[in-house]
Amino acid sequence: MHEIETPAVVVDADRLDANVARVARTVAERGLALRPHVKTHKIREVAALQLAAGAVGITVATIGEAEAFAAPDTFIAYPLWLTPAKAARLRALPGRVAFGVDSAAGAAQAGSALGADAGRFEVLVEVDSGHHRSGAQPSDVAEVATAARDAGLRVTGAFTFPGHAYGPGSAGPAASGERDALVEAGERLRAAGFDVARLSGGSTPSLAATEAHGATEVRPGVYVFGDAQQWELGHCAPEDIALTVLATVVSAHGDRLILDAGSKMLGADRATWATGHGRLLDHPEARLTAISEHHVTVTGADLRLGDIVRVVPNHVCNVVNLVDEVVVVRGGEPVGRWAVAARGMNG
Repeated sequence: MHEIETPAVVVDADRLDANVARVARTVAERGLALRPHVKTHKIREVAALQLAAGAVGITVATIGEAEAFAAPDTFIAYPLWLTPAKAARLRALPGRVAFGVDSAAGAAQAGSALGADAGRFEVLVEVDSGHHRSGAQPSDVAEVATAARDAGLRVTGAFTFPGHAYGPGSAGPAASGERDALVEAGERLRAAGFDVARLSGGSTPSLAATEAHGATEVRPGVYVFGDAQQWELGHCAPEDIALTVLATVVSAHGDRLILDAGSKMLGADRATWATGHGRLLDHPEARLTAISEHHVTVTGADLRLGDIVRVVPNHVCNVVNLVDEVVVVRGGEPVGRWAVAARGMNG
């Protein structure tokens, strides 16, 4: 890969294929539907691989991402507050479209903005399963769903995000909270007269513990590429990691090395429990001890000036959004480039 100019975001297509196939198989064996979150990769070619492997549709975070992919079955897993302009963009989307609501006011706003077209769209009520970000309490789901129905929207279920699974020892408890929240939400919706077709959950770290008893579908995203967070949490192995940032050692003073990839390539996320600002895929003993915009400091690696390394970012979702395209390699050799079609589609 020495012909690739650094820094560069590189996708190993062989590892990507293996990750897509493995998770599709695992999810199907559990009797769950797979609706991967494409905000991780933002790349149409990757979404096509996931759909070909059996995904029932895609998940996005924004209307802009939905526009970029124009998929036949899209879930915007976000409590949208619809303005007339956003409603017009929703109407223009192709295929089956669902989005989230988590309050009676948000549901009423959505119905008002969509007007006579409200019935074209499915809504899922977001419930808080312990992450304490957005989401209504499971006990309040029927109130939100009733407001959505009164606003002319079609309520088809509930969803949650067990984001508190992103921590050491947290995946199991987060999956249990997800299950309990979705089960209660489903029961309350049915008791209020709603047909519950979808109970949607799942994240990459909690995926191994998600059961069909609570959810009907899962929405993992990071699994396609892996990252240093998932590596250090034990949810992927180094040989599973399909996306790295190729970087060159540009400065060396004693044990302190500098790579030509800083936060503008690697992102700046670092969990409190992370061992550094990423990892080196081929030098697991090394640590990335400091980061600035165009520099990252490495210690504990036997490297020299001019050496090229593969850096595993802490949070891969941010990294893809920093570049216009990724270099694709197969068998260690460059075979093409993929555009990051949904880059910057933040609203």
